[in-house]
Amino acid sequence: MRTFRHLPAALVALLTLAAATACSDGGTRGTLPGHGSAGTWFVQSLTVGGKTLTAPPVAQVTLPAGPDQATGNYGCNGFTAEVTHDGQAAITVKPGSTTAMACENTEFETAFAKLFTGRLTLDRQPDRLTLKTADGSTIAMTSEPQAPDAPLTTTLWTVASLVSGQSASSVPAEAAGKAFFTIAPDGAASGSLGCNRFSAKATVEGPRVSFGPLTSTRMACTGPQGELETELTALFGSGPLTWKVRGDTLTLTAADGNGLTAKAGSAAE
Repeated sequence: MRTFRHLPAALVALLTLAAATACSDGGTRGTLPGHGSAGTWFVQSLTVGGKTLTAPPVAQVTLPAGPDQATGNYGCNGFTAEVTHDGQAAITVKPGSTTAMACENTEFETAFAKLFTGRLTLDRQPDRLTLKTADGSTIAMTSEPQAPDAPLTTTLWTVASLVSGQSASSVPAEAAGKAFFTIAPDGAASGSLGCNRFSAKATVEGPRVSFGPLTSTRMACTGPQGELETELTALFGSGPLTWKVRGDTLTLTAADGNGLTAKAGSAAE
């Protein structure tokens, strides 16, 4: 249940409608900002303390053309703020009201609320706007909404790279597009390891997915496709993998830091 702190009835209705619309479709396409920084901007990421935080798809802010009220979404909760302009170079933000829902991504929400206050300098590009705080932290935004995250299940995932710790290497050209998989809603996983077809039972528990024993065809595989197949077989059999989807990219990471990235294709039938 949503609760509101010190909000007039009309603003409660406005924020409720805005939050409901954002949550239902991942945010609607914003108008291309015109004069100065005015318009609707979709947050892409924050940088604070040397750390980058990726924004949820609904994080956004609509900036006024002059001294007026801004509205937005921290990633879950709606907010208002009073904005004054210092020419084209900076704005000063005074936070106003906010909704008070219990949200999953509290780290991002807290950081966004902390950064979007006080004097912020502007770096305006044709379709991008970056707000910078006095200590160098930034809010990177674009005029285009983010694509919603692809679902883990029912999506055809094509392996794009293999990850080892902090480094990633693209799949060799000879094996590109050869390794792919999908996980059905009932946990039935199937696809190709790069050469041989496989099937397995996948179990999704929160941020982790585990693959049971793989059943595969038995073609002899050599070269880049064989090497890719060996690494994927070891990864899928290594125990629970942490999964994360951002837009159309899936990352699977094992406890030892090895993993893969995969790109979303057409939904599986």
